[in-house]
Amino acid sequence: MTRPATLRLGFFHQPVGRHPAAWRRAEARGAPEDLASVMAAAQKAEAGLFDVFFLADSLVGPIPNGNGRNGGFEPLTLLSALSLVTSRIGLTATVSTTFSEPFNTARMFASLDHLSAGRAGWNVVTSQSDRAAQNFSQDGLLSHPERYARADEFVQVAKGLWDTWDDGALVMDRERGIFVDQTRVRELAHDGVHFSVRGPLNVSRPPQGHPVIFQAGSSADGIDLAGKSADVAFTAQDTIEDALAYRDALRSASRRHRPTFDGPLIFPGIMPIVGATRAAAHAKFADLQAHTDIAAGIKQLSGRWGYDLSTYDLDGPVPEPGLRIHGESRVRLLLNKARTEGYSLRDLAALAIASHGHRIIVGSYEDIADDLEAWFTAGAADGFNVIPATMPDGLDDFVDLVVPELQRRGLFRTAYEGRTLRENLGLARPA
Repeated sequence: MTRPATLRLGFFHQPVGRHPAAWRRAEARGAPEDLASVMAAAQKAEAGLFDVFFLADSLVGPIPNGNGRNGGFEPLTLLSALSLVTSRIGLTATVSTTFSEPFNTARMFASLDHLSAGRAGWNVVTSQSDRAAQNFSQDGLLSHPERYARADEFVQVAKGLWDTWDDGALVMDRERGIFVDQTRVRELAHDGVHFSVRGPLNVSRPPQGHPVIFQAGSSADGIDLAGKSADVAFTAQDTIEDALAYRDALRSASRRHRPTFDGPLIFPGIMPIVGATRAAAHAKFADLQAHTDIAAGIKQLSGRWGYDLSTYDLDGPVPEPGLRIHGESRVRLLLNKARTEGYSLRDLAALAIASHGHRIIVGSYEDIADDLEAWFTAGAADGFNVIPATMPDGLDDFVDLVVPELQRRGLFRTAYEGRTLRENLGLARPA
C-alpha cells in the first residue's frame, strides 16, 4: 500500500448531530429511528464523494440521569437498507468482538459486501462498558488484555472464514449440474484459546475478498491489534506531533506482523463547526455550548477518567486520570488540551460533552480546509472521519463549502476512483 495522493473522508453518522444540544435547535431535523433522514444523509455524503458512511454502536440502553441519546437502528440492518439507495460510498458498521461470535459476524459482513457490490467495512471494537457486559449474561467486562487477545483471535477467524471459499467457487453450472465447486471450498478447522470454528462459511467469498477492517484503539494493545489486522485506524489526537508519534507506533506494530505493509491508513475523528465566515462559525459554536449540560460532561469525564469527578471543584484544575481509564487516545487528547490551555474541570467537561473526545475545529470553510491540509501534508493523517456537530446542516455545510475548497486545492477527488471501498481507499484486495 502506498499513501494516497489526496486525502480521504469518512462521514461518522450521528442521527441528530454529535453535539448534545444539536437536537434541541429549531432547525434540527431527523431522529434516531427515521430511515428517510438517514438515507438523505448517506446520499448527501455520497454526493460529496466521501469514502465511508461510518456507524458507531452502543449496546447499552437509557439509564436514569444519564442524559444520553439512546435509540437507533442496529448498524448492519441499517447499512443493508442504505446499500439500496447508494452506489459508491463505503458502508462501515461497528461490531464488538467481546459480545459477538466470529461465524455470525463474518457471515453478516460477507452478506453486506455482496448486497453493496463490495462496499462493506467492519469497525472492530472490544467495548468499554460493564453495563454492556450485563446485557450479555456477564457480570462485567473481561480485562483489557483479555478483550484484545479475544479480538485478535476473533478477527483472524473471521478472515479465515472469508477465505474458506475461493473466488468463483459458486459456479451454478446448469449444464454440468454443479452448484458449488466443492474442490474450491474448505473447512477452517480453527481450534484456539477463545474460539472453536469448523467452517466453511455459508456465504461465498466477499467481492472485496475481505471487507475493509477499521480499528479504533490507541493503547499498546489497540495499536498492536490495528498493526496486525486493520486496513484503517480510526483515532483521536489533538496535535500533529501526537499524531505523527501515533503513526510511528502503528507502523512499528504493522512491521512486526506484516513486514511488507506500511501500516493502516490513519483517520482521526474531527468535529468541524463550519461557517461562511469565521465569526459565523464561532457564533454557531457558542450557541451550542450555551446549552451544554456540565453535569453530563462530568459524568462522561468520570467514565473516561475511571473514577467519580463530581466531588471535585468545577473551577479548579483537572485531576489526573485513574489507573483504569476508558479510551486512551481520548483521555490523552482531553488531558493535553487541559494542561496546555489551562482548562478548569468545568471547561474540560464542556469540551468533552461537546466532542465526545474528538478534535473540534471551528472556523470558515477556508479555515477548516487549512487545518485538514496541514495535517495531511505533514503526514499526520491520510483522511478524516468527519463528525458533524449538527444535522443535517453540519453535513450540508461540509459538503457544500469545505469539499469544493479541498478540491480547488487539489486535496480531494472530483470523482470516485473505483466501485468498491477498497478501490476508493487505495487498498489491495487480499489474495
